[in-house]
Amino acid sequence: MTQAKADSAAPKADAPVVAPASMFSDCGDAPCPEPVLPAASPEQTAALMDGVRMRENPAEWAFVRLSKLIEDFEKGLDKDEEVGARIVGLPGDGTMSIDDVGFWGPDFILFLGKNADGRPVRLIQHYAQINVFLDIRKKPEERPARRIGFQLSEMVQKTNPK
Repeated sequence: MTQAKADSAAPKADAPVVAPASMFSDCGDAPCPEPVLPAASPEQTAALMDGVRMRENPAEWAFVRLSKLIEDFEKGLDKDEEVGARIVGLPGDGTMSIDDVGFWGPDFILFLGKNADGRPVRLIQHYAQINVFLDIRKKPEERPARRIGFQLSEMVQKTNPK
């Protein structure tokens, strides 16, 4: 290949990177895809899907579904419990308490929280490599239990395509 052809084939430094449309489902206004949970009632499945629409950004799409799953998990916690996580690839016992979840598209999911020693941690994980085991933790005595699902749900609503 000549240098001129190589230069014309390379993307410009200031040009946005756009994934080809063939990488994404075209679901229109329909929620897509639905979770498959054998023990879930149609009402439970509908609650998980409420307000969820397919996103072109794969990290955002993973974040939206993860947010809904965390919010659903928190519904089963009592007033003295919070959501924690065991994340494959973390050092030590692989656990952290989750204070927040975010994303940096097109490919990173961000987990912010504290390790078992109470020190701040941040896990940056590729959306295609997420393995999160949600567990229950006793909240610290000095404060009420924190729920992040509601906060994440608000973030999903703000970014929901029309």
